[in-house]
Amino acid sequence: MPETPVLYVLNGPNLNLLGVREPHIYGHETLADVQTICEQAANGATVVFRQSNREGELIDWVQEARTEATALVINPAGYGHTSIALLDALKALTIPVVECHLSNPAAREEFRRHSYVSLAATGVIAGFGAQSYELAVQAALRLARERASQPSR
Repeated sequence: MPETPVLYVLNGPNLNLLGVREPHIYGHETLADVQTICEQAANGATVVFRQSNREGELIDWVQEARTEATALVINPAGYGHTSIALLDALKALTIPVVECHLSNPAAREEFRRHSYVSLAATGVIAGFGAQSYELAVQAALRLARERASQPSR
């Protein structure tokens, strides 16, 4: 693991509207607030924080993380339920991947209860609002440290 871990935090469609779109579900924090939460939780690790409404751009960033990141946190938003292409990109990673959701998809509409991203994720954190990101960042970095301390085979 590099001296300073690099954590990618990727955010899918409509997350740029946090604080405005359905705050009763997603909370009142903005995406900028979430970025601050992630940077604080990273405890000195470098955080590459990005959001896109475009599936292909998210896939490009996942592929970039394959060689540039120590771990990845992803809130795929609606693409979690629809994107096999995003799943395929995530399956190419050998770093820890933590799927993160502000709400609890299992307690929502039926179509939100399946996530393709979960099939490639090391773990999933959901339902804690913006604190989901804090927990996801901490978990991803801990997993990366644990992997780095394992003897190479």
